[in-house]
Amino acid sequence: MRVAMFGYQTWGHRTLQALFDAGHEVALVVTHPASDHAYEKIWDDSVAELAGKHGVPVLLRRRPDDEELLTALRDAAPEIIVANNWRTWLPPEIFGLPPHGTLNIHDSLLPAYAGFSPIIWALINGERQVGVTAHRMDAALDAGDILLQHAVPVGPRDTATDLFHRTVDLIGPIVRDSLDLIASGRARWTPQDRSRASFFHKRSLEDSRIDWSWPAEDLERLVRAQSDPYPNAFTHYRGERVRIVEAGISEGLYGGTPGRVFIPEGDGVVIVAGADARRGRGHGLLVRKVRREDGTELPAREFFRTMGGYLTARP
Repeated sequence: MRVAMFGYQTWGHRTLQALFDAGHEVALVVTHPASDHAYEKIWDDSVAELAGKHGVPVLLRRRPDDEELLTALRDAAPEIIVANNWRTWLPPEIFGLPPHGTLNIHDSLLPAYAGFSPIIWALINGERQVGVTAHRMDAALDAGDILLQHAVPVGPRDTATDLFHRTVDLIGPIVRDSLDLIASGRARWTPQDRSRASFFHKRSLEDSRIDWSWPAEDLERLVRAQSDPYPNAFTHYRGERVRIVEAGISEGLYGGTPGRVFIPEGDGVVIVAGADARRGRGHGLLVRKVRREDGTELPAREFFRTMGGYLTARP
């Protein structure tokens, strides 16, 4: 098929590579300029460089709202647009331009986790599986009819980095299979159940700040969701910002005030957690390893040399 592609970072790069590998004719690529946003400097394989290696024209845009872009798309005359990790809304005059419309690849099992950073949010929320969805783009973000979905399980120790690698490996097969179905006329589209939909905002530094009123189980998942190279979950101790890079859930039940540096247990130190911690019926977060602002990593039992004091959201 003759294709125009909208995409960014490694997700877009894998999508474009899949189009080349499957022998599709890529007529135009549209991607974003490089960004200084913390989450956009991670997994930043260049879509523009890959397109350039294959001699495909590239347009850099922050938003697709200019006449030059629309003219270039019309001149490219694609049969379909394929998009992945395009960071802004595409207007109807673009997504509806080709005869087959626009196929969007989204890294969640829609209708849940539409929007941004779906793997991180899904891990925080304890989902048992994550995956990718190929769906038809319409005027509502990530809400169009579904063609295909592929899923992978979430293990009890998986990090967001683990799940990124597993789900990004699904992009090539779902792009290939989806375009095969569309080209052959065998595509069957399923409307999304909007009663199951959820939509999440782009993550920022504030979303990595630990709230000790969360239950320990949720905080342990937050630490895994903010694994390297993502900005780590962080807190403050005696005026210093401290990143929690490895943690678990305490074996014992501990009570008191959330954030209290309480007691050594096993290979870590228990921090009291949970809005109901005063009742003493919940587990604490077992912090095993921390990272100081200078990058030094320390076992928690070495960092917290004495018990007592509090971890706080701000200095």
